[in-house]
Amino acid sequence: MELTLPPDAAPFAEAPPRVTDRAFARLAEICETTGEAKALRVGVSGGGCSGFQYEIALDEPTAEDLVLEKDGHKVLVDPVSLPFLQNAVIDFTDELIGARFVIENPNAASSCGCGTSFSI
Repeated sequence: MELTLPPDAAPFAEAPPRVTDRAFARLAEICETTGEAKALRVGVSGGGCSGFQYEIALDEPTAEDLVLEKDGHKVLVDPVSLPFLQNAVIDFTDELIGARFVIENPNAASSCGCGTSFSI
């Protein structure tokens, strides 16, 4: 996995999030199916039932993004979300309840049952 840091990300460079091979493989499948080479954006915003919530979408990179890349596929984290995602693991799971990208976040003190919101 290749890491490209935005200019002001130096304080967070020691503990960037990590993306699993399974997540990169699923992103590759999505790009192949849609015919678009979009990146996966992982962000954090206020809201949800626990105070913060994850936002995951296909998007284009900006100059301010942290870019995690493998085999030409990119995962993006904006500078506002980066402190909340230090040492987090971005993964993909395919279970009976559904398939989705998941975040294993050591910074979260608690999370809701759906796994999309958390508190610090």
